[in-house]
Amino acid sequence: MNDRLLRVSGLNIQLKRAGQPFSVVDDLDLNIAQGETAALLGESGCGKSMTALALMGLLPPGGTVAQGKIEFEGRDLCKLPDHEIRRIRGGSMGMIFQEPMTSLNPVLSVGAQIAEAVRLHDKPQEGVEKRVVELLSAVGIPDPEKRVKAYPHQLSGGMKQRIMIAMALAGRPRLLVADEPTTALDVTIQAQVLKLLKDLQRETGMAILLITHDLGVVAETADRLAVMYAGQIVETASVRGFFRGPRHPYSRMLLESLPDSRRRDEKLAVIKGAVPPLDTLFTGCRFMDRCDLGHGRCNQTIPQWYNLDSESGVRCLLYGDNSEAVPKQKQIKVDRHTSLNSTHEEMLVVEGLEVHFPIYKGVMRRVVGHLRAVDGIDLTLTKGRTLAIVGESGCGKTTTGKGILQLIRPTSGRVLFESEELTRLKGKALRRKRAEMQIIFQDPMASMNPRLRVGSIVEEGLRAQNIFSKAQREQRVAELLEQVGLSDDAVKRYPHEFSGGQRQRICIARALAMRPKLIVCDEPTSALDVSIQAQILNLLKALQHSLKLSYLFITHNISVVAYLADEVAVMYLGRIVERGRVDEVLESPAHPYTRALMSAVPVADPDRNRRVIQLKGDMPSPLEPPCGCHFHPRCPDATEQCMKDYPQEKALSASHRVCCHHAETVR
Repeated sequence: MNDRLLRVSGLNIQLKRAGQPFSVVDDLDLNIAQGETAALLGESGCGKSMTALALMGLLPPGGTVAQGKIEFEGRDLCKLPDHEIRRIRGGSMGMIFQEPMTSLNPVLSVGAQIAEAVRLHDKPQEGVEKRVVELLSAVGIPDPEKRVKAYPHQLSGGMKQRIMIAMALAGRPRLLVADEPTTALDVTIQAQVLKLLKDLQRETGMAILLITHDLGVVAETADRLAVMYAGQIVETASVRGFFRGPRHPYSRMLLESLPDSRRRDEKLAVIKGAVPPLDTLFTGCRFMDRCDLGHGRCNQTIPQWYNLDSESGVRCLLYGDNSEAVPKQKQIKVDRHTSLNSTHEEMLVVEGLEVHFPIYKGVMRRVVGHLRAVDGIDLTLTKGRTLAIVGESGCGKTTTGKGILQLIRPTSGRVLFESEELTRLKGKALRRKRAEMQIIFQDPMASMNPRLRVGSIVEEGLRAQNIFSKAQREQRVAELLEQVGLSDDAVKRYPHEFSGGQRQRICIARALAMRPKLIVCDEPTSALDVSIQAQILNLLKALQHSLKLSYLFITHNISVVAYLADEVAVMYLGRIVERGRVDEVLESPAHPYTRALMSAVPVADPDRNRRVIQLKGDMPSPLEPPCGCHFHPRCPDATEQCMKDYPQEKALSASHRVCCHHAETVR
């Protein structure tokens, strides 16, 4: 731990726009010791990934290291020729990129891609093919001898991420740069990837630079961290010291933005505004416009770096006059949500819903089987409340939401919306009813027409339903944009001109245009920064209270469920395996799958020890679901009965139900 492997000092990275250079990373210092895990965290647009690309010599065209040093094992990488950098990149230094699918070649097998890295950076004595199989086995790929011939599209998201790790390890690196290696992964897959990195680090002694915005992941994996804002490091600390008391106002508000069950009745702390553009010219503190603790000097004086002790430092004027206690004394004001009168009136009742997709084969397109995406589920949602559906990717959550809204026609089952059977509606009758049911999709950019201005996007539903005159529609659009916290000029702008959080607000405004009673929220906060996530969650709660909305909230983020939902249904391979009130299911999970999900949730507390239940393998294919209980191939408590019979639903209380043969004994 005392061997300094990487030393970055005074790093300044510049890009060019219209031929003019501007700094995207400024005066950055970073040290990583051998065998250490250092985390670099902050919101999107702060310069984290650009820093990683500079370390690897992979800056985009026009990007240069204008000043500073990047010393790796005592050699300044900025002064080495390209052929030397190529030898180090992928060899002594490996990198896991943020999105594995875009980083893997879709026309080459994964074995061929790993073999390429082995040939370039390693000289195995027993052959390249054997080394590839060893790497696949090391990262936990089942049947590695067979998987070497697989192509990226044939693998799950977690397995593609493991392939990226295998490629990064091919050169036996001493430093591994992991850029958001778990972003948007299920909590179970995330836990597997993090454990894998820890085990590999323990075995090889490599150092890890973990780039992330997930504070729970930082708390559980890192030794030290650096908080980055607008291209600068604003705080460094040991992980335990940081979570016991962050020093910089930005760091404090990041922690206050985290949702959990203790804040259910409170509005989450929100960092106003957004990260300034990369080409902004600063005359004072870069965080001033978003800071609740700033004063007059912050606008005019650029803060210097202050070392607080041997492990921590901060870039903030509040510490310039030895006033370290100032930010600790001033508490962040947290408002409370207005209470919502409870109701037992049913808004939505789903009975035996099935969505099966036929599998065709041959020129005659014979049906040779069915993919059972949703395989018989029952749900009830009362008015003005939130029902969350959680589970791993591929379990059928999104298909359930689309089946309820009749965007996908169910194979069988009933969907009652305010006692009206939706599956019987067609044509104009169904379109009229859809005005009362809307959906917010997972990817806001993909769900909007990039050629339409925001005003037209929000107004689209009103035009389709022929509601209001043109002047009334324009007025309604203006009201909606104000309601979701966007400025008046947003109507004339295009989707690409907004941040991720702002685009999600536009989608919420579009969903509200028809004055719906039910909104299906499909992963609306997936992969958002915690600060933007807090804004969206506060907005959804405020709108629910003011408009008496009902939400069907689809997610794999358990912390969001604990904060927002009233009831929760846990889904596995097209079926509901456990459902009940949030406090019952999350605090006393009865199904082994639910317990595994709960154990895998990273907690933003480095002093809290948790035992992660590691599930075996991946979720089976819905094309060929296992006999008996679908979960038994991965279940640590499976018995012979589980392999033969699918369990009937048991009532553990008036509201808590579970499908497990051994639910009463395991609790």
